[in-house]
Amino acid sequence: MTAVSDRGVELDLATVTRPTVEDLLYREAALLDDWDLDGWLRLWAAGPTRYVVPCNDTPDGDPAQDLVLIDDDELRMRLRVERLNSRKAHREYPHSRTNHQIYNVMLAPVRDGELPVTASFTVWRFRGGKASSYVGRHYYRLVAVDGELRIRAKRAVLDMTELRPAGDLAIIL
Repeated sequence: MTAVSDRGVELDLATVTRPTVEDLLYREAALLDDWDLDGWLRLWAAGPTRYVVPCNDTPDGDPAQDLVLIDDDELRMRLRVERLNSRKAHREYPHSRTNHQIYNVMLAPVRDGELPVTASFTVWRFRGGKASSYVGRHYYRLVAVDGELRIRAKRAVLDMTELRPAGDLAIIL
């Protein structure tokens, strides 16, 4: 799929390189670490989007049939960001300090106008004198919008066998 921006720049998903994708994923990580959640939302394509975090015991779980930790469409992501940016999110006010680390980025062939990407992650969360970590793998589906890469879907599969060491999942992975 090729998208043309307002500047006349084309982006053909079939020719997108790993460094280009890594730039997007690193930008996403920096926005989350800076607690710029509105900026994070702007990385997403408009329309049908999905952010899913399955339960540890069902990493391949289908949100339509299985219990998942997070299953957000575009509206629910916006509401999550609104809540996390307010004082109403008691688990995250004041905000945790986080450090999102992205590595082992792999691109798959374009399928149905989307670029499938996988990346390993470690997210460190610092709050109340305690450090927690979340380790796993992201599964992205990226699209070209106005000559730029945008996120259509993101699935964060945790490698941890239980959340108990981390306590909860009140941040965005």
